Amino acid sequence: MAVMTSQRAFKIERRKQPIVTKKSRSLTLNLHNRNGHGLKILGTLTVHAEETAASRNAVEMTLRCSQLDNKDMFSKSDPFLRISRVVETGGSIPVFKTEVVQNSLNPQWKPICLTMQQFGSKANPLVIECFDFKNSGDHLDSSVFNSFHVRFIMNSKLQKSVADLEKIYEEKVGAHFTIPSSGHPGHEKVLKGQLFVDKFFEKQLYSFLDYISSGFELNFMVAVDFTASNGNPRSPDSLHYIDPSGRLNAYQQAIVEVGEVIQFYDSDRRFPAWGFGGRTHDGIVSHCFNLSGDPGGFEVVGVEGIMAAYAAALHNVTLSGPTLFGPVISNAAEIAAQSLSNNNGKYFVLLIITDGVLTDLQETKDALVRASDLPLSILIVGVGTADFTQMEILDADNGHRLESSIGRIATRDIVQFVPMRDVHGGQISIVQSLLAELPGQFLSYMRSRDIRPHTIGIPQSSTQEH
Repeated sequence: MAVMTSQRAFKIERRKQPIVTKKSRSLTLNLHNRNGHGLKILGTLTVHAEETAASRNAVEMTLRCSQLDNKDMFSKSDPFLRISRVVETGGSIPVFKTEVVQNSLNPQWKPICLTMQQFGSKANPLVIECFDFKNSGDHLDSSVFNSFHVRFIMNSKLQKSVADLEKIYEEKVGAHFTIPSSGHPGHEKVLKGQLFVDKFFEKQLYSFLDYISSGFELNFMVAVDFTASNGNPRSPDSLHYIDPSGRLNAYQQAIVEVGEVIQFYDSDRRFPAWGFGGRTHDGIVSHCFNLSGDPGGFEVVGVEGIMAAYAAALHNVTLSGPTLFGPVISNAAEIAAQSLSNNNGKYFVLLIITDGVLTDLQETKDALVRASDLPLSILIVGVGTADFTQMEILDADNGHRLESSIGRIATRDIVQFVPMRDVHGGQISIVQSLLAELPGQFLSYMRSRDIRPHTIGIPQSSTQEH
């Protein structure tokens, strides 16, 4: 990045520290001579970030449906809604999914909250689709669900806005669902099913930046898969192979890319780092061992500390198995619970990097359901070519929250999964994909506990709501 001033070129000092971690929301960078040598500073550039007032605006609605078509043979449908924002290109981006209501053709969902960042503006078109939930995941395939893959329309339009939903609420009327008419291309068939808005009101919310700039922290933790399916670390074909040329393997890439973002939200930069599925020096297979090799210390300093501990562990730990997540998640949850008792404004982010199929899927679900009450999010990166269907289940992006072995439903979704092969294919950025849901997960926890930002640096307003 260069700035041209008075016909002279300057090189701006490169820093990775996010501006939002600064309480002043300002960052001053040094300007160096672009073509010169040495560290001579020729000036400074100060960048100040401000959050627009509109970014705090949100609407809360209670939605229900009546007389939906039944798509199940032996019971009633299990409907959920997906809301998408229409973008300038004409496509749509999903911004919200409701929970699944079991066995009902007249479902009412829990109140939903949409921020202006999600819906754009009150006039921006939205698409509301209704699906019948299937464990196979096929509910997202419109070719399978034909007449149940419906879009909310009114006045012969394909989309509606937040302002339209507000009008429906005020008029206390329902809007019929439609499907494309098979015999008349371009026409819509009106169904019996209707969408109602039972409650609607606007409010202002504290934002993710409000919490971070007032002193709340994200604490990074990492767990690395040491199971034998990764291959011999000394072989170039191994997922754990350390390339002498310095090229990062998939594990190193995930650690660096995610860690270098999150570390700046953590003041002491001391990160718990574990391995799992490896046989340690005592000959015992451990499903949660300290990556540093120090029995008394699970923390390392900085991302460079994680990288060094990981490289050393490859020489001191024998790859084994099976692949178990439960012990690592339970350890992370215990740390989050201890922090919660101290009320110190910390939120924890556990990065799990794995290549295999879980052996303890139900135990992992149980651990995640318990952890959903804690200030904790879990990012999972899948490396290699394994079948990661189980990870998609843990991600719970299908609108169906995880359920424990005793029937308890997760309080909130705390998992985000990304397969590294998609990253290598150039389809997505690992950082963007992994961290996309993190601010929302952070805010869902804070709002559910009515935890407010510290007062320093927060704009005062008597209209803040949760």
